[in-house]
Amino acid sequence: MSAVPVPNAESMLLRHDDGGVTTLTLNRPHQFNTLSYEMLETLIAAVDEIAVDDSVRVVVLAGEGKAFCAGHDLKEMRGNHELEFQQRLFRLCSKFMMKLTELPQPVIARVHGIATAAGCQLVSMCDLAVASDHARFAVSGINVGLFCATPGVGLSRNMGRKQAFEMLVTGDFIDAHEAQRRGLVNRVVALEELDAEVARLAASIVAKSPVAIRMGKQMFYKQLEMGLDGAYQTAGETMACNAMCEDAAEGMDAFVAKRKPQWKGR
Repeated sequence: MSAVPVPNAESMLLRHDDGGVTTLTLNRPHQFNTLSYEMLETLIAAVDEIAVDDSVRVVVLAGEGKAFCAGHDLKEMRGNHELEFQQRLFRLCSKFMMKLTELPQPVIARVHGIATAAGCQLVSMCDLAVASDHARFAVSGINVGLFCATPGVGLSRNMGRKQAFEMLVTGDFIDAHEAQRRGLVNRVVALEELDAEVARLAASIVAKSPVAIRMGKQMFYKQLEMGLDGAYQTAGETMACNAMCEDAAEGMDAFVAKRKPQWKGR
């Protein structure tokens, strides 16, 4: 199935559906896929639609052109030099980033080129990330006098505190292998192997019980914000409820019978 524009978004965001995997492609290549106000609104609408679509099992976020995403649109920010606009912009961006975590389906960042500032934040807020060996990452707002405060939220939850802070105060780039070493990305492959590697990761998730994935993702992020005792209580309750699902019964029966399980998603 060919990629088609998201309704009412012209060609700013492309959507491609194939075998339970939905790919959303940022399509502002001449602007390095910057996150304009309209782009953020379009992404939120697309994610809200996907959230209630049981046919979608995995979401892939990609970028058209040379860059994955170069952060916010600085021309738009300068053209709307009012506190009220800046506040609305960053609230909207934070809303979108949170929606990635709240989305029932796992989200994979497909990073082929540079990911800077809010683009690096976008990678950090995806559940998983696969990068090409051409990809580079930075939170470079500091180079134009703007500390990347909101990208720092995601970055500091992916890598060590001092590693994240160094990136925030220097604006320096790291390559894909260093990003993997720090925990920002899961896998690094040659550019020509990127699509195949993303497809392999997505297929591995699609093969699992959708209800288990959905419950597990929700629990994973919830327990991260808890103390150890509360986290174990939440995890235990999730496992108990998961064990009562039809898919869990089917999975355990299939394991004993040495056959492939037939998931029903409930």
